[in-house]
Amino acid sequence: MKTDITTHSTKYGDVTLITFTNPSGAYVTLSSAGASIAKVGVPDRQGRIADVITGYGKVEDSVYDGPNAGKIPGRYANRIAGGRFTLDGKEYTLAINNGPNALHGGPEGFAHKIWAVDEVGDNYVRFGLFSLDGDEGYPGNLHVEAKYTWSDDNRLTLEITASTDAPTVINLTNHAYWNLDGHDAGTVLDHTLRLFASRYLPTDSTLIPTGELVQVAGTPMDFTEPKALGRDIKADFPALTYGKGYDNCWAADNYAPDRLTRQAELYSPRSGRIMEVLSDTPGVQIYTGNWLEGSPTGKGGKQYHDYDAVAIECQSFPDSPNHPEFPSTVLRPGTPYTRTIIFAFSTK
Repeated sequence: MKTDITTHSTKYGDVTLITFTNPSGAYVTLSSAGASIAKVGVPDRQGRIADVITGYGKVEDSVYDGPNAGKIPGRYANRIAGGRFTLDGKEYTLAINNGPNALHGGPEGFAHKIWAVDEVGDNYVRFGLFSLDGDEGYPGNLHVEAKYTWSDDNRLTLEITASTDAPTVINLTNHAYWNLDGHDAGTVLDHTLRLFASRYLPTDSTLIPTGELVQVAGTPMDFTEPKALGRDIKADFPALTYGKGYDNCWAADNYAPDRLTRQAELYSPRSGRIMEVLSDTPGVQIYTGNWLEGSPTGKGGKQYHDYDAVAIECQSFPDSPNHPEFPSTVLRPGTPYTRTIIFAFSTK
């Protein structure tokens, strides 16, 4: 495994990029900006390697970008209704940054921090971040680590751990946008997606879950068999009209705490690339890049447009702190938080 490390000076501070290239020539680049995935180069069915993740031409643009491309949002990924929740009888008020709601930890959330590079190994990097009590309204001093490992067989594994000194809520994921034909290849709506999830979470018009888990059968939300992302995306269906496309959470069928299960499989008929996603989370959010227009200029000068990539975010359910019926997102002192997400690449 070949390792390259570079440091880039930005107005936000120095950003470190670490690239691992395996013996086949497939590579990943990880960035301390938001503990993010900056590049993933994997072969198509002809063996041609292309970068299949969106990103920016200037390193500086990866800090405070609206799409959170490739980054770890936090302290709570996704939405919390009204920016409020109650924990142990005390109400907490969060920064509002998405209509009436809090999104991805707020405008100064984890995705917009430059993380420390704690350790670099032969094929892995470990990033670290310390979030003070009261950060964006969240209680407790929180220490987070994110370890990325790149394998010889083109598997990118993300292991997230965290600990707190006071009760808090937490939901961490990776917010990468994928296009298996190449980040600059245009629309992703011809990709097929399979989800190992027979229920989804309906929402109100601000994308806050109602609390129900509804069967996908007979609806445009059914991906239990592989289906093109664009087939039903224009359907007259509340979940699709609210978000201008898919921006919903599905409940993993075989969820059990601390157990990895297959959650999604993305396939490009054009390139033959397959990405299998495994995780130990109760849900997976699918976001079809409905608002990518206006993103900072991409790698190689690419201008990204709506639906040019899809995010597959393994996570806890949105607004869980306000839904006691959902799997808990409360973290208490002495109890470690762990989360694993694997992106496994192959072809057919």
